[in-house]
Amino acid sequence: MKTLKLLQLARENAGASLPLRLEAQSGEPSLYLHGVIGGFWGDIDETEFAKTLAGLTAQTIHLRIDSPGGDVFAARSMMTAIAQHPARIIAHVDGLAASAATGLCMACDEVEMSQGAGFMIHNAWTVVIGNKDDLIDAAGLLEKIDVGLAHDYARRTDKATGEITAWMDAETWFTADEAREAGFVDRVVEIVGKRTANAWNLSAYRNAPKAPMAQAASNSACDAALLSHRAAIERHFTLFERMPA
Repeated sequence: MKTLKLLQLARENAGASLPLRLEAQSGEPSLYLHGVIGGFWGDIDETEFAKTLAGLTAQTIHLRIDSPGGDVFAARSMMTAIAQHPARIIAHVDGLAASAATGLCMACDEVEMSQGAGFMIHNAWTVVIGNKDDLIDAAGLLEKIDVGLAHDYARRTDKATGEITAWMDAETWFTADEAREAGFVDRVVEIVGKRTANAWNLSAYRNAPKAPMAQAASNSACDAALLSHRAAIERHFTLFERMPA
């Protein structure tokens, strides 16, 4: 079931990377967006991101992205902060920009992608509890979200909306060269003597490439963090059980 896959995506990836951090020693600060988007169950809190970005006065800011996605509305909030900032903001897809993380790229002035990194677009997912009317309403909301995303991609790439929608329907994964050819990124960076490898568990996605998928972490600290995060998610969902029908 897609609902279980959505929870699996959050559970298995949250806490697997470094949280939002800023390096501002040079004249061009870098914000590292390595993690799941959305403060509810992710690593990257959209409010903290907006506050941090607003506090930067440099002419050029770099966003270093390695994310399997996350909350689409949190990503939209971050996109607004990016678009309204007066600086020239450059996105760097260091490892992976999937799902909601691709929206961050669309809001930037330039997008640079490392050779060997991944870029994926698809239709929005959600979790719904309720009767048939609730499910119909949720489907309508998802459709509106998908239309908005498709327009974002079309504006960036100059592709027809129908072509973008077909890619989203198919859950399309792009290599760096394919993403540049499609117009999602402006340039590809060759990494000589190094390999860019995706470190995310992408099994929740149906078309995720098999080769770059990382092995599950085996150290006890990581296992404990994942178990703790799973327990937090389960506590959130017990709220629904207490709500009157």
